[in-house]
Amino acid sequence: MNVRLTWVQPEDLVGHELRQAAQDGRDAREIEERWYAAGGAPAPDRAGASEPPASPRLREMAGQLLDELALLESPLAADEPTGLAEIEAACPHWPGPPDATATVGRDRLHAAWLGRAAGCLLGKPVEKLPLTGIRALARAAGNWPLATWFTEHGVPPELLAAHPWNRRSAPTSLAENIDGMPEDDDLNYPILTLLLLQRHGRTFTTADLARLWLDELPAGRTFTAERIAYGNLLAGVEPPGTARRRNPFREWIGAQIRADVHGWTHPGDPAGAAAQAHRDAVLTHSANGVYGAMFTAAALAVAAGGESDVHGCLAAGLRVVPPHSRYARAVRLGVETARTEGEFDAVVDRLHAAYDSTHHWVHVLPNAALLAAALTHADGDFTRSIGCAVSGGWDTDSNGATAGSLAGLLAGTPTALPAHWTAPLKNRLATSVPGFDRTGFDTLAALTHQEALRP
Repeated sequence: MNVRLTWVQPEDLVGHELRQAAQDGRDAREIEERWYAAGGAPAPDRAGASEPPASPRLREMAGQLLDELALLESPLAADEPTGLAEIEAACPHWPGPPDATATVGRDRLHAAWLGRAAGCLLGKPVEKLPLTGIRALARAAGNWPLATWFTEHGVPPELLAAHPWNRRSAPTSLAENIDGMPEDDDLNYPILTLLLLQRHGRTFTTADLARLWLDELPAGRTFTAERIAYGNLLAGVEPPGTARRRNPFREWIGAQIRADVHGWTHPGDPAGAAAQAHRDAVLTHSANGVYGAMFTAAALAVAAGGESDVHGCLAAGLRVVPPHSRYARAVRLGVETARTEGEFDAVVDRLHAAYDSTHHWVHVLPNAALLAAALTHADGDFTRSIGCAVSGGWDTDSNGATAGSLAGLLAGTPTALPAHWTAPLKNRLATSVPGFDRTGFDTLAALTHQEALRP
């Protein structure tokens, strides 16, 4: 019997690391030639594990090549540091001290939790689908631009066969099937962050987070960089080495989806939110992967303070990202494209033209560009925010979740969110985080509010 685990086999990681090397400007041609000459394959395109399994000889070689690739220096390293002090030094407009009067109310946090859940749930059935499939399915149901949940009703059978829904998510995320918020890592991680703050407060360390994961997060609920880091922890690797050892996903989207609570609990304090998100992110990510968490936390912190519109929030997020980094360029591209194109489909087409041939659909850079574009185009409107984020493809549930979080904060109260998005959630979410299954969003908001008030 052969067990094929996603995101962990060395032979499945080499192709991803070769692609990351090309993006970094590292010269890996000689290593790449050896890999393919030995019979190695490219990385799986949309799945996390290839078939058939590699031979023991090829698997051993894959591990050796991953170690060799890690030694190649990136010419972009000076513009893309990972250490917090170096990031601050690279940011000429790093935010100053917070306004001591800024607070966030329980209702605003409730709207943020609901918004994150609704955006995530909207994106779940079309996760992994190509852009053409998402558009075809929604248009066939008369739901384009996206204004409500995906459904099979009215969609021709041949179209459903050509573009099947996400296998795991369709039974719980199509309009006809929704019964509360199903489990998703985009909600598990905010709950874990809440638990982290309850146990350790704002002075938590990356090691505290690592121990919490080992205690409370099932390994099977982790993916990409988080799964690699989890395995590294079990192998005795210390953070932040957990983010780098044989981890080609260190600049993917995982840290960005873990940043919300850091922002929600720092109203009006983008620098504090970003610094806290950094301690979380470096367990699993480096450089642009870390910037995704810092950008998101800072933008949400400004939204939590209630003193800015969405455009000010995005600008605040950019202030904590090194301006010459690829992440900053991706956000600026998304914002500028949304401002110059009248139709959002044209915005998405331009972003896909820029990233599809070079980046995996879970990489942080294309998703950052899309998220910034969606929020800019929607101009604070909740339905348009999550609809645009999901309609652009790539990591649909994660982008929908972050867009919904920010738009929910800006809306300010649960009643300001359209009922057709919130009522099906039934104030209930499923999670494998112990002690939180079937918890209500009002309860999560109250617990988050307690942490926001803690010094």
